[in-house]
Amino acid sequence: MKKKLLALLLGLTLCLSLAACGGSADDSSAADDGAAEESGDAAETVTLTVAASPTPHAEILNQCVPILAEQGIELVVNEYSDYVVPNTAVEDGDEDANYFQHIPYLEEFNETRGTHLVDVASVHIEPMGVYAGKTASLEELADGAVIAIPNDATNEGRALLLLEAQGLITLDDSSNLTATPNNIVDNPKNLEFQELEAATIPSVLADVDLAVINSNYALGAGLNPTTDALAIESSDSPYVNVLVVKEGNENNEAIQALVEALHSDTIRDYITETFDGAVVPAF
Repeated sequence: MKKKLLALLLGLTLCLSLAACGGSADDSSAADDGAAEESGDAAETVTLTVAASPTPHAEILNQCVPILAEQGIELVVNEYSDYVVPNTAVEDGDEDANYFQHIPYLEEFNETRGTHLVDVASVHIEPMGVYAGKTASLEELADGAVIAIPNDATNEGRALLLLEAQGLITLDDSSNLTATPNNIVDNPKNLEFQELEAATIPSVLADVDLAVINSNYALGAGLNPTTDALAIESSDSPYVNVLVVKEGNENNEAIQALVEALHSDTIRDYITETFDGAVVPAF
């Protein structure tokens, strides 16, 4: 009788032990599955940071946010107001890409700064314009008038070429994209040029006779290039604004996804409908 009772107790203990082990294994398996699932979700999310000028670059990029989100890519747009830090930030790895510049500026920056930046997509053109300050029209421009122009190498040349196209000056080489006032060989109105950082030119418009302004800064100042400019570059301007990365990152999957988004019909329609000719799609 004692042996039967002892056997019964041992069996009961074994069953309870197995049940406990089985429950623990199930819980552990479920926990592992949950952890794996969470890990999988984390692995599917990629963050892509892009440096951009506020207008229109950041505005255009923000239209890409929902497009990339559907692909598990979080697009973070960081706005900069100058033309240097966005490039050095990409070169140093602080930003994955930037979108603010045209190809001549990019080439000049690489040459003078020793950076290794490449363009991966042409997106749009912003025609540069001449705007009235104290003088209301090109015809009223007086002898010795002051014109504000950008002081960075490529945009300064671009501004002078635009002024040459209006017959105000003559340059020694009309194909020189990096011309400066020193390259002017004929200046019949004895115009004076105030060379300033491009971003600051709209703020001095009331203090100069005319100003040549990049369209992104004109838009930011509430100017409409198509209606407010006294003269504007033609639509075949070579100054295409591009998406830029550090050399070696051209084929990064998230970068290529952004390229596709920027070249989508959604972005083309947004640019066309929003900027009314002041920003022109280049794809």
